[in-house]
Parts: sequence; C-alpha cells; structure tokens
Amino acid sequence: MLYWLADLGDDGGFFNLFRYITFRAGGAFATALIFGFLFGRPLIDFLRRKQGKGQPIRDDGPQSHLAKSGTPTMGGLLILSALMVSTLLWARLDVPYVWIVILVTLAFGLIGFADDYAKVTKQNTKGVSSRVRMVLGLIIAGLASYAAAMFHPEGLTHQLALPFFKDALVNLGVFFVPFGMIVIVGAANAVNLTDGLDGLAIMPVMIAAATLGIIAYAVGNAVYSNYLGVHFVPGTSEFLVFAAALFGGGLGFLWYNAPPAAVFMGDTGSLALGGALGAIAVCTKHEIVLAIVGGLFVVEALSVIIQVLYYKRTKKRIFLMAPIHHHFEKKGWAEPQIVIRFWIISLILAAIGLATLKVR
Repeated sequence: MLYWLADLGDDGGFFNLFRYITFRAGGAFATALIFGFLFGRPLIDFLRRKQGKGQPIRDDGPQSHLAKSGTPTMGGLLILSALMVSTLLWARLDVPYVWIVILVTLAFGLIGFADDYAKVTKQNTKGVSSRVRMVLGLIIAGLASYAAAMFHPEGLTHQLALPFFKDALVNLGVFFVPFGMIVIVGAANAVNLTDGLDGLAIMPVMIAAATLGIIAYAVGNAVYSNYLGVHFVPGTSEFLVFAAALFGGGLGFLWYNAPPAAVFMGDTGSLALGGALGAIAVCTKHEIVLAIVGGLFVVEALSVIIQVLYYKRTKKRIFLMAPIHHHFEKKGWAEPQIVIRFWIISLILAAIGLATLKVR
C-alpha cells in the first residue's frame, strides 16, 4: 500500500526509498514487531477471559504438560494480524503471488481457528474432524497451486526445479497442481504437528520464512537469479517483505510464547504459517528446498507417520511417543533443552537451504 509513495520520489529524496524492497522489508519487520508488543498482552487477556479453561490438554501426553492447563490458545491471531497489517502496508499489492500467499495464509488460519474454537468450546482435544480439515486444505492448496502455475513464466509453468542443478527442470504437466497441493497441505500439517512445546514451532517457522524470503529475493531479481543460476520468477522478490513481516510478528509472539508460555499458537497459527511456507515454495519453484529448510517439520511429520504405520503392523512403537519431540520428553530431556536444540537444527538446515543458491 505504501509503495505508491515511491511516485512522490521520482526526482529522488526520501520517498524514493519506498521503491526498494529491502527498505520496505525493514518497515514490515518493524511494523509487525511493534504490533506484536502493543497488542500481545491485550489479546492474551481477552482470550483468557473468553476461553476460561483455555486449551484442553491431552491426558495421554507427557505429565509435565498438565501444568499448562488453563493457558489460552489461538495466539496465532496475534501473528496473523501483525503479518497481514504489515504485508498490506509495505508489500506491492499489484503482484499476484503476494495475494496467493495472503489468501492461503488466511484460509488455513480460518481452518485452524475453527478447530481451536471447537476444542475450547467443547473442552476436548478432537476439534474439527481431520477429514474435513484435510479436504478443505486440499481445495485451498489446489486453487493456490493452479493460480501459481497460471502466473509462472511460460518456460516454468508446470515445471519442478531441482536444487544443486543449474537449469534442471522436470515437467510435471497435469501433476503440478496435485504436487503443489501436497507441498502446501504437507507444510501446514507438519508445522501443526511441531507445535507441541513452548516456543518450539514459531522459531523454526521464522527461520524457514527468513530463508525463503532471501531465496525469493534472489529468484525475483533478474540480475541475482542470472548470477546464481536459479530460475527467474518476476514478482516473487516481494516475498521478502512478507517474510520480514512474519519474522517481526513471530518475535512479538515469541515474547509471550517463551517458556512458560502465556499463550499457545494453536492451529490458528500453525496451519496458517505452514500453509504460507508451502505457498511461497510453490510460487518460487523451490518446493524441494522447502523440504531441506523445513527439515525439522518433515522429521516431525515422518515420526508420526512411521509410528502409526509401524504400530498398525506390529502393535509396537518405535518412538516412546510421537511427534518426535515428545519422544525426547519421555527420555527425560527438559523442555527448554529440546526447544533450543531443535532451533539449532533449524538454523543448520536453513544454511544448507541457502547453499543451494550457490552450489550449482
């Protein structure tokens, strides 16, 4: 929205700064961070009054979690509000990719909100049925993937780009949209599964978003994309603004979500942020790189899938409890120890993901 101010700087001067994505990204970060600090406590107090008993805690989970009873959920509303306000203010709204990611984020946020609302009002951990959530998620992801394919440059439509290989493309044809659906829905649910400890999900999401933002900045810049040997997708550099807003909003939320958490992200936040990461990856043609950068989320999701399949075949468990962060809790690791070590893993994976820009 503020990008139009650049027209006032045709002859140079302060307003010319609004032409630069890096300047607007900084503005988005600051706006979202300040928003989080200003409205975090009032929102938490409001959620506590409305929810009463807060998010229901699973009886079959680690016993240490019972002490978290009464903590309000839906804290993702703080992140999403800061993210949307900042993005709408600082991003170029004439870029279709920006709207694809915004709408995916909001749509998955609504699914998560409905799930959180059902859990709080019914005071059980079931919420909206997984089948309904999956169907709605696939519809949203399918529409987003189709839209992304329509706006991709002619030579990249329905193509899958391979990291580490310059100019390597795999033509998925009609399977591109189903592939994009898997990426977006998979990312949303993987982040949702990771959100099980105080501060565990939000920092890896911020790290992944920052990494994808840097990648998008290069992919959407003709000079940088040519130098790095990555496929040029005009307009996607605006995701740097979105990523900066997410990082700022995430920091504001983490202030209140740090152990012991005053509020939980809930499915409102985890599904929305995971969907956003998936949508950015599809738009920038970096779906495989997302699996590297978000490797922690992949491992969390795989631990659940492996546990379920193995138990159905053998009636035995590979992990003491899934997702895998609960396995380490059962082994006696302290919650902050798990969280910080998982953050370190996320940083390492982000570095590997960034390396794919240069190693070609």
